[in-house]
Amino acid sequence: MQINQLPDYLANQIAAGEVVERPASVVKELVENSVDANSSWIKVDISEAGLQEIKVSDNGSGIPHDQCKKAFLRHATSKIQNETDLFHVHTLGFRGEALASIAAVSRLVIKTSTGEEAGTKMVLEGGHIKEDGRSDARQGTEITVQDIFFNTPARLKYLKTVHTELGHITDIMNRMAFSHPHIRFELTHNGKQIFQTTGKGDIRQIAASVYGMAVAKQMIPVEINTLDYQIKGFIAKPEVNRAGRNYISTIVNGRYIRSIGLAKAITNGFHTFLPIGRQPVVILAITMDPYLIDVNVHPTKLEVRFSKEKELFQAVEKMIKDALHQQRLIPAGQTKKIINKEKTEQPQFSFDEQQVATKEDRQQPPSPSPSVPEQNKQALEDVVRESTPIQDTVDYSHVEEEIEPPELEEEETVADIQDETQGEKDQPRVPVMYPIGQHHGTYILAQNENALFIIDQHAAQERIKYEYFRDKIGNVESHLQDLLVPLTFEFTQQEILFIEQYQEELQKVGLFFELFGQNAYIVRSHPNWFPRGEEESVIRDMVDQLIQDKRVDLHKLREEAAILMSCKRSIKANHYLNLEDMQHLLDQLRTCEEPFTCPHGRPIIIQYTTYEMEKMFKRIM
Repeated sequence: MQINQLPDYLANQIAAGEVVERPASVVKELVENSVDANSSWIKVDISEAGLQEIKVSDNGSGIPHDQCKKAFLRHATSKIQNETDLFHVHTLGFRGEALASIAAVSRLVIKTSTGEEAGTKMVLEGGHIKEDGRSDARQGTEITVQDIFFNTPARLKYLKTVHTELGHITDIMNRMAFSHPHIRFELTHNGKQIFQTTGKGDIRQIAASVYGMAVAKQMIPVEINTLDYQIKGFIAKPEVNRAGRNYISTIVNGRYIRSIGLAKAITNGFHTFLPIGRQPVVILAITMDPYLIDVNVHPTKLEVRFSKEKELFQAVEKMIKDALHQQRLIPAGQTKKIINKEKTEQPQFSFDEQQVATKEDRQQPPSPSPSVPEQNKQALEDVVRESTPIQDTVDYSHVEEEIEPPELEEEETVADIQDETQGEKDQPRVPVMYPIGQHHGTYILAQNENALFIIDQHAAQERIKYEYFRDKIGNVESHLQDLLVPLTFEFTQQEILFIEQYQEELQKVGLFFELFGQNAYIVRSHPNWFPRGEEESVIRDMVDQLIQDKRVDLHKLREEAAILMSCKRSIKANHYLNLEDMQHLLDQLRTCEEPFTCPHGRPIIIQYTTYEMEKMFKRIM
């Protein structure tokens, strides 16, 4: 066997496979470089979802002429000088792979200038320099990437449709805007403007631009500070939820990252507030000492490793729970809005050029038009229909309603949201309600001087009984209940190995397995908090949890037992109540710790304010 050293051009093509997966990867790497260059304005122009051309322009510091060639060498970077710097990374790009990898699989043109001398223009094809000269480029950098994967056609077949690739690029730009709200971002596709931000540092305004005003109005500010972490951001009220975790944006030291543990901590914070299978809409920015995080885990830099992750996850979960506990989470009744097909203009945003001026009055292109153009509607429809980008609004059931911005009062702006959410905190969490009747033996109708309320009687009693059983089970000692007839279980060989290995842990939680044949065990007793009739399923859950987590979480198991018991022992639909029973149920609900959702996350109360009722009946126009 003969071993050959690969030539640089081939090594770069192989490395490009790790960094450049699709056009969105090119956009991500180039925009990150622009952010690291202290740009206050970044524009991305793409053609055919980047398959034809990607152009990224900024007003950053630029690259000196004598350094431009080095920028396209492998492992060439201005951000890392020695080994110590790897453990104190402040920049987004630092591996020195992006430009070399991108140039290796495309035709690339770079124009750059520091503003102090004549600019530089370089043309590369497949990683080889074809032209190197001077240009009259303004301060900043402009990189144009054409015909991506032209010399590696095998990779082209793995790319998706234009609409799907456009969705990935839009998603990247949305995340970058959340990560760097003080930078003005623009995105155009085939000459049509897709996305833009003001660069004024207002996360809520960016959320309105990305998700729509209806979602932005439902977002709650959150913040917590510990010895190691500063965490702040926005969480949407539980009534605004999605099917996947794509709407959870986590940012660490200005870098958008994906973390299964962090996402789990966020969803744990919403425990019993969200329906099963639904995920929250969250934007969290975490600031920490770079020594506490390893960002050099994956070539794309999306995955990181925390050194104090347990403390971080606990802080995030507590912050969300505390924020929700302070809110009045009664959703308004949804009324069908008639969509005016002629009205397609996006919400107006003010762009102040003075807000994006750089420290040396760098030249910038003129401020963009303050609204997304009408002709962009078709592109957004394609993105929603063909892909799964972050862009969305509160109603996820109709594509038309996702694309159309909600109709707003003329004077309503993003700035009004702060006052609106602040006003809710001054109200009691659950108002006094007086029952007036029942609908189909399932929903209680109640009122007060401000609104009409509809209460799901089964969900309400589920919440009441869940909190009762949760507290009761949580305080039970580990007393055992002997069984007249032992329970018999058959396990796989892998399960038996875990049971034998963790016998001590199982006995600590009151579970004693006795070998009964080759692949079977019997259980003669169990903790007395087990729900009656569900003993076998709880024991199975214990074993499954042991295999997955290498431990038995009693708190989680008791929580699930409380949910099960509360569901089975609550009144069902088509159960008629008299007014006295209704009032008693409502009074009990008001004493609950979290009276707005059942343990499965479904809403308990919906309200129609008097103002909304008068609007529906055209008493107010």
